[in-house]
Amino acid sequence: MSYVVFARKWRPQIFDQVIGQDEVVKRLKNAITQNRLGHAFLFAGPHGVGKTSTARILAKSLNCLKNGPSVTPCGECASCKEITEGRSLDVIEIDGASNRGIDEIRSLREHVKFAPTRSKFKIYIIDEVHQITPDGFNALLKTLEEPPEFVKFIFATTHAHKVIPTILSRCQRFNFRKIPVLKIIEQLKVISREEKLSVEESVFLSIAKASEGALRDAESMLDELITFSKNKISLNDIIAVLGIIDQEFLFEMTDFIVDKKPIDAVKLLDNAIEQGKDISTIINNLIEHYRNLLVVKLDDKYDAQLIDLPQESFKRLSEQSKKLSLKAIFASFSALMGVSEAARKLLNFKIPLELVILRLSTPAELPISVKDNSSLQEKAKKEEKPISVNASKEPNPQEEKQPKPIKNLIEIGRVKELWPNILEGVSKIKVYIMHCMENTVPIKIHNNILTLGLSKKFSFHKEALTSRDNTALIEKVITELTGSDIRLKLEILKHDPQEEQEQDETINSALDIFKGKVID
Repeated sequence: MSYVVFARKWRPQIFDQVIGQDEVVKRLKNAITQNRLGHAFLFAGPHGVGKTSTARILAKSLNCLKNGPSVTPCGECASCKEITEGRSLDVIEIDGASNRGIDEIRSLREHVKFAPTRSKFKIYIIDEVHQITPDGFNALLKTLEEPPEFVKFIFATTHAHKVIPTILSRCQRFNFRKIPVLKIIEQLKVISREEKLSVEESVFLSIAKASEGALRDAESMLDELITFSKNKISLNDIIAVLGIIDQEFLFEMTDFIVDKKPIDAVKLLDNAIEQGKDISTIINNLIEHYRNLLVVKLDDKYDAQLIDLPQESFKRLSEQSKKLSLKAIFASFSALMGVSEAARKLLNFKIPLELVILRLSTPAELPISVKDNSSLQEKAKKEEKPISVNASKEPNPQEEKQPKPIKNLIEIGRVKELWPNILEGVSKIKVYIMHCMENTVPIKIHNNILTLGLSKKFSFHKEALTSRDNTALIEKVITELTGSDIRLKLEILKHDPQEEQEQDETINSALDIFKGKVID
């Protein structure tokens, strides 16, 4: 007997075997039990989640010669066996992609009028129905609206929005969802047990995550791994064959970032790329990992609906989240989100991702000396002469000497309080500019001219921050949040103003704790 791939061999044959689509199964069972079945169904959802399999089960339920219509087809009668094997004359499966034109639909319409050969219903299962042309849909519309009483249509699609409204309005719609990771892991374990496979526990999670909610894809991956490593599958096998990003990589990369080990972090990234891992997948998985860290940081209670991972992974997330502040998580999350935007300009994902990882994992530089805990503004005055730029409107020194009355004058303290809101407002319009602004701090405000301090090592952000459009954008956001007519000025400083601010806060905290004072 020829080999049958897992996706076919383990295809569900009754409603109770359908995984991860409880709401759909419940509605279909109720419709059959209550005899409230329509003549047309639309199964909409991502690929590999069970749409076509459920359509076949519904066909068996309606045409079972022993029990039908019934929610429990026997699976033994001639009709059930023929449907399972895809050779039933009364259940016709059509590929919408290759039978999309008006001529094919006219041919279908001619055959609809003929009664089923032996079953109660003649059932048409049309996969990827959205591929049918508008003319084809129009040709089908009349038949779909008033079909013979023995005809049922089951449409399956991954793009329901592409199906014309007149067709949608004549169908009972069932929305299929991506299958949770834990459900996929559970099914993979069942298959491995029944097929007598030796599989490392971490492999199940890696496959389930990589399948992105498609059980069929997960089963195909497991099948492919058997070809490579026979009946004993390790995590190294899955990385080598499929280039999958495993959870260990995400935890290890985050540890390097937290522990401020930039070289180790970049080496880990380069090794992953050399092993054939897709860079965009790495970015997406890291973004999801930081999202999970944020959720766990906010609520350290296991909830499979919020964190679609096994409890072992949840525990590691919990431990790792304790090493990070909410501010650090948000900063990492935002930086990773900005990688895609930067990569589009460079046509290269690797360089922007490396830069972000280096930035997040580089330890703060120690100051040359700390003699007092004076404010950031006082320190800025001792720096080299700053470069002042205002792209939208350069302030005139004479105007600063003889300021005109300005409405809604605001203090620098208020601007600092609103700074997180200002960054968020900018990010909603231009994420990349928000990332540039993260390396600045408000230093002073005079006559509603806000001076931002930018570290010399981040001076490459100057061009972006001082372009006319971006300056206008930042000024607009700040003005809306403060209620004051704000203009911007940029000063390039020797040291990182954020580090100096953090050092000031550290010094002040130490003084408070030990009741001390600063001396020269």
